Amino acid sequence: MLSSVFPLGLLLLCLHHRVVDAAQQCRLQLNGKASGASVTSTSTSPQNAPSLTGPTTSTAGTATASSGASASASATPLPPFPYGTTPIRGVNLGGWFMTEPWITPSLFNNTGNPAIVDEFTFGQLQDPDTALSAMQNHWATWYTEDDFIAIAAAGLTHVRLPLAFWHVPLTSADTNGSTSVEPFIAGAWPYFLKALNWANMHGIRVILDLHGAPGSQNGFDNSGQRTSDPIWSTSPANISRTLDTLTFLTKHVGGLVDVVELLNEPATFLNPSYPATLRQFWTNGYNAVRAVGSNKVMIGDGFQGVDSWTDFLTSPAQGVLMDYHEYQIFSVPELSRSFDDHINFACSSMADLTNFANNNIWTVVGEWSTAVTDCALWLNGRGIGARWDGTWYTPNTPLGSCDGWTGSSSNFSSDYKTFLRQYWEVQVTMGENVQGWIYWTWKAENADDWSYQKGLEGGWIPQDPTDRLYPNICNS
Repeated sequence: MLSSVFPLGLLLLCLHHRVVDAAQQCRLQLNGKASGASVTSTSTSPQNAPSLTGPTTSTAGTATASSGASASASATPLPPFPYGTTPIRGVNLGGWFMTEPWITPSLFNNTGNPAIVDEFTFGQLQDPDTALSAMQNHWATWYTEDDFIAIAAAGLTHVRLPLAFWHVPLTSADTNGSTSVEPFIAGAWPYFLKALNWANMHGIRVILDLHGAPGSQNGFDNSGQRTSDPIWSTSPANISRTLDTLTFLTKHVGGLVDVVELLNEPATFLNPSYPATLRQFWTNGYNAVRAVGSNKVMIGDGFQGVDSWTDFLTSPAQGVLMDYHEYQIFSVPELSRSFDDHINFACSSMADLTNFANNNIWTVVGEWSTAVTDCALWLNGRGIGARWDGTWYTPNTPLGSCDGWTGSSSNFSSDYKTFLRQYWEVQVTMGENVQGWIYWTWKAENADDWSYQKGLEGGWIPQDPTDRLYPNICNS
């Protein structure tokens, strides 16, 4: 059943599958060559690694320091990565410090309450102690050090680590605004610090991605709140708190982070003033990071297409990257494409991305997957079906059954697996034509078409990300 908080307006906007001639997704979840003479092809070393013991009391609505799962963000930073020379080859650690029902459906199913559709309602609609216990178990088990070992063994150089604002332990000394996070369940900070240390220990660079902001930047469940009334962009207090959060993160964990992504997928289509608000926020966010650290800074296109950001944050700004997201499944016209059409679309997108990266700022394809349908359970939101089989909120003529397209890869045909390999290669080619790529996501409970881990096991993703079976895929 459709939740009363589902953003119908956003659903209708999802039908517009091209924005400024750039493929964009409309779902639950954002992508520079750094200009300026002083920006080199190797990263400047981030600020000195901090010594920070995380707050370890986890509570509903607060994030306070005491004891429990302990972690320290004190370690020796990795040597500089040759950005602009060697491509980023990375994977997103989705569903960990910002849960999404489609990535870990069991976490939401176990509540027994279908009205719990995001982290906002997870904290709002059940006993706080019950919610906290479930979340603590999730933070401790969804990713472990073994995952970082496997990611490094797969030849990947980076992880993009999504983090929700409510896990960042701001105090009144860090902000002039509110520090309340109710009704969210806070407390992942010590686990987050462990993640940073595991990445560092195993030679993996971190792109720290602020995935959810106060008031929600897009109304998607991947912001923490699935709502038809996201208010981040219209609330100066929320924007100010977000800037304070970025300052805190850079100051306290910047030494273990290569890149600070200022905000994931702000939805500029929500209101006419949003584009101008976002431009100012990107500028202020860049300045906030620069005031306390030398980390690279990542911005996104805000569903406007990269060309809307021509000449933005180039000189005298330094070390800025654009996060571009490529999905071809969040509208019926995109889903209607044949295998060859999907590949050809990816090939046709490369020229514009490359031109932007060559003339503006480094560009990274920061989210993409091999999924070719929207069949993964709750991909469009808990309780919402798929366009592919006609069970989405707005009925459409089905394109077919979801059987064999998602879930366990044991049900995938050999032809489908061949396509998955081709689709992986063409999108990697897109990323390596610019400054790199970051696959979404490393794992999912029940959607192998989205899982890098399962792709490695199933053979459609190679153990060495430089291996190619189709090296001329866009010329065939």
